[in-house]
Amino acid sequence: MPDFSPVDYAVPGFVLLVLIEMIWAWKRKPQAYEAKDTLTSLAFGLGSTVSGLIFGGFFFLLFLTVWEHRVLDFGPEWWAVWWTWPLCFVLDDLKYYWVHRAGHRIRWMWAAHVNHHSSQHYNLSTALRQTWTGPFTFGFLFALPLVLLGFHPAMIAICGGFNLIYQFWIHTEAIDKMPRWFEAVMNTPSHHRVHHATNPRYLDRNYAGVFIIWDKLFGTFEPETEDEKIRYGIVKQLGSFNLLWSVFHEWVGMLSDIWRAPWKHKLSYLLREPGWTHDGSHDTSDMIRSRWKERQTQAGTQENQVSLQNPIASGREAA
Repeated sequence: MPDFSPVDYAVPGFVLLVLIEMIWAWKRKPQAYEAKDTLTSLAFGLGSTVSGLIFGGFFFLLFLTVWEHRVLDFGPEWWAVWWTWPLCFVLDDLKYYWVHRAGHRIRWMWAAHVNHHSSQHYNLSTALRQTWTGPFTFGFLFALPLVLLGFHPAMIAICGGFNLIYQFWIHTEAIDKMPRWFEAVMNTPSHHRVHHATNPRYLDRNYAGVFIIWDKLFGTFEPETEDEKIRYGIVKQLGSFNLLWSVFHEWVGMLSDIWRAPWKHKLSYLLREPGWTHDGSHDTSDMIRSRWKERQTQAGTQENQVSLQNPIASGREAA
């Protein structure tokens, strides 16, 4: 089978769409783009490409070795078995959901994935803000079950490439909502804006790559609401356009916490969720969301009490 990387062929389209969105932003939403932020995102994309070239061959050889021990065999012309392609694409997207979710819930993996969320702007150039250090988190291990099932590493790589291409267009504010049937099944700009938000109600939600059904199935779905403006970035904003600091700041922070922590807690700073501390001095996303929910409940209770005390003011008839 000839070598084929769908992402390489999509790059001209990416560039064209970014230019189109820039024109839209210039006329409709100037704050959507910031020059230094966009240049940082482009540098991230270039560095990520170089990182992929360096480590990609090693991972492919590893997967080929594992593939020799596959449970199922689709034959020597595995690429000609048409039904394996859509099946592989769906299973690869399910894999993406879990590796993406782990990237938000395990600090070691978050140290690499945080790069994608570090921009306070949300536009198509943000999609290019990809990690340089992802190979060091061993997220590729999530794909090994697919290899063992019999899907050739090249098939998985191609399906993963199309998955990334799909995710490019959802990084925009130029599109409000898609048709209801599409929003119900597919990941969309609206769903993914939620994922990039720092609002407490939106933290660590909508991990989907292509199919939003995974979030609905596993309890991590949150719809975008019109009554709350989204704030983008990370809980503790980066506050810098320095490229190297942008790439490595969370690795520095994590290693610093591990160095200072008591021995019995060192591993937790590696494997627990971002924001976790042994002394409770910082907040995790679960803690932030929990406090937000408590405030919402208290506000609702107070509103109900006011309504009961003053039914006429609340639009009800007096008793």
